[in-house]
Amino acid sequence: MTANPRQPPVASARAGAAPIAAPIVAVDWLKAIASQLIVWHHLALYGPMSDAVQPHAPALVGWLVEHARIAVQVFLVVAGFLAAHSLLGRAGPLPVARLVWQRYLRLARPYLVALVLAVAAAALARALIAHPTIPAAPTAAQFAAHALLLHDIAGVDALSAGVWYIAIDVQLYAVFVVLLALAQGRAAPALALVAALAVASLFWFNRDASLDRWALYFYGAYGLGVGAWWASRHSRRAAWAVALAAVVLLALTLDWRSRIALAGATALLLVVAAELRVPENRVVAWAARISYPLFLVHYPVALVVGAVVHRLWPAHAAANAAGLVLAWLASLIAAVALHRATEPATARRRDAA
Repeated sequence: MTANPRQPPVASARAGAAPIAAPIVAVDWLKAIASQLIVWHHLALYGPMSDAVQPHAPALVGWLVEHARIAVQVFLVVAGFLAAHSLLGRAGPLPVARLVWQRYLRLARPYLVALVLAVAAAALARALIAHPTIPAAPTAAQFAAHALLLHDIAGVDALSAGVWYIAIDVQLYAVFVVLLALAQGRAAPALALVAALAVASLFWFNRDASLDRWALYFYGAYGLGVGAWWASRHSRRAAWAVALAAVVLLALTLDWRSRIALAGATALLLVVAAELRVPENRVVAWAARISYPLFLVHYPVALVVGAVVHRLWPAHAAANAAGLVLAWLASLIAAVALHRATEPATARRRDAA
């Protein structure tokens, strides 16, 4: 759900560091797999189709509802990794406000289109069926709060699934840019600040669920991504990998959290990828490229498909199972369309290269 740069902007952390290509290919694999898990988590979580299927496949539906959701940790780590890839070591003073605004625009262009689609899809679904998971018609203030990424802070009902992530992504990026500015663009002080905040998050902030609308709650995973980028570029990456693992294990010893275990495993995988020949795959690269638009558009697609299937076959398990697969396939098609409609032409040319 983040940009996919192919070339590093700065020199390696130390002489002898490995090229960044292998970890970036690993990022594609992670984004491709995690995005599919998130889609299926929402398909299982929000009825009505999963309601009809659940009695016939309780273990599968239960796993998707309870466990697939933590795949979002992969995106938090990857976001930190790619932010470090783009900004660490950047020469000169950082234009903090401009960088944060650019990040908002990068995410908001497809996000706002998807919000409109979600509102329209919910209206159509409400006209076809009544179900508690279908959002009510939004107020102007509710839509504005979403557009400004203040919906969770303002405590308004979500208009689409997973939209909290976009607000958190911008918060995390803004904090990272501010820390870099405080370090005056120097890598070592910047990493020290990021590490301190990430440790505070892992050991304290992430253990307080009331903070889950703020970047501090998620900064442990994001900071692990930043640390993974640094380690993957370093000639002594094994030592840095051990340090990352030790911090994660200590945090889990204090308070076991499967989400942090996955974040730590993701960060370590990105470090290990620097030592491996990670195979490139066109399907994986394509799935990674559309992972963010897929995240945005799958819910309105599922709303419409679910409403039609439930109206025609409300209790038919096979029809509803087929509807879930249809919603998934239609979401992939819609994601491609949203990507082509909202991605800048320069990025599309880069992706095609």
